[in-house]
Amino acid sequence: MNAKLLLRPVHLVGRSSVFRQMIKGKYMAKRVCPVWVGYILASPVRRLFQNPEKILGSYVEEGMEVVDIGCAMGFFSLPLARMVGSNGKVICVDVQEKMIRSLEKRARKAGLWSRIETRTCHPDSLCVNDLKEQIDFALASAVVHEVPDVSRFFSEAYEMMKPTGRLLIVEPKGHVSKKAFDRTASVAEQSGFKVIKSPRIRRSRSILLGKKGKSQRFPSS
Repeated sequence: MNAKLLLRPVHLVGRSSVFRQMIKGKYMAKRVCPVWVGYILASPVRRLFQNPEKILGSYVEEGMEVVDIGCAMGFFSLPLARMVGSNGKVICVDVQEKMIRSLEKRARKAGLWSRIETRTCHPDSLCVNDLKEQIDFALASAVVHEVPDVSRFFSEAYEMMKPTGRLLIVEPKGHVSKKAFDRTASVAEQSGFKVIKSPRIRRSRSILLGKKGKSQRFPSS
């Protein structure tokens, strides 16, 4: 469930043999990255590889209610909070309490805390049952391939999205094969989503999802 996976430093930071050894060894089996990796993933240097404004700017407007699934320390959450403005909200969901606490500190320091709500979820649930058809946009970056029940993940995500809402799924190419990603898209479609498009995001596989049978209207880029 956690978006900040140990495989992402290779994906984002480079081809370091040290990272590869760590990934293949001690931490890989745990499937949840240690907190110190969260600091690396929240580093401004990462913007050289993944710029939140460029990736998400076409989908988010002021006043929106947004969910960052697997938020970790808020690499995407804080830019999202700036995008939605003072009348919007970003709900940050993660399985790791320490990641959430760190995000809260960073949000307060950035003066964005009033726009952010944090939730510690469970490995098998997003804990968003109270958000039925409230969400305009949701992001799940490097999350789905670590979810124990992908069907439940998409079912819960579907329920929280507005009829015109959009869900952006992003997975690292270095870890998720095209075949595996196609299976993810298939499960999403079985859960009531349809693929709107496949945005180009560096070193990633991605799809933008909307609800089947609903309006295609969405803020233009």
